[in-house]
Amino acid sequence: MTSSFHDQMIAILPRLRVQALSLTRNRAAADDLVQDAVCNALAAQHSFTPGTNFSAWMHRILRNRFISDLRKKRETGNIDDVPASSMAGSGAHEERLMVKELAEAMNRLPADQREALVLVVMQGMSYDELAAATSCAVGTAKSRVFRARRQLATWLYGEERDISTVELRGAVERLRSRTQARVATATASA
Repeated sequence: MTSSFHDQMIAILPRLRVQALSLTRNRAAADDLVQDAVCNALAAQHSFTPGTNFSAWMHRILRNRFISDLRKKRETGNIDDVPASSMAGSGAHEERLMVKELAEAMNRLPADQREALVLVVMQGMSYDELAAATSCAVGTAKSRVFRARRQLATWLYGEERDISTVELRGAVERLRSRTQARVATATASA
């Protein structure tokens, strides 16, 4: 493995984990998915063209691995055994409810819309990068993000409107902070 390839692989791992979490909605499954995608990438390292978009290449490998695993689960009849995550922690009750509603609403989105929204809003991917990572046209990538935002607004606010990236990032940051606090509390008590 070349040093550049190795460095890029290490740098992309946190972003791959976020994408995997958005697809699987389960930490253990997400970690397994990232590990499998990295193994696939290492095996296919010779097919990567230096100078091209490494991030899009890795995100595509991860997504393809997820789809492959999903097909295998369908064949065995065990598609969705992942329970909805519950959010708990300190802070205002109203904010906890809002964060919980956002998490539940994100989980209700179709997988392609949820993935697109996570990659653009949380990971800061451009629409061009999203299109490359998900093997779709740029217009399709934009449409998925727009539909996801509009659907979230309908579910969360009861009205059909687009949620701004700033508004959505704020809600996601609150969700992330609560999750990290839960993990820190659980780790400290273990």
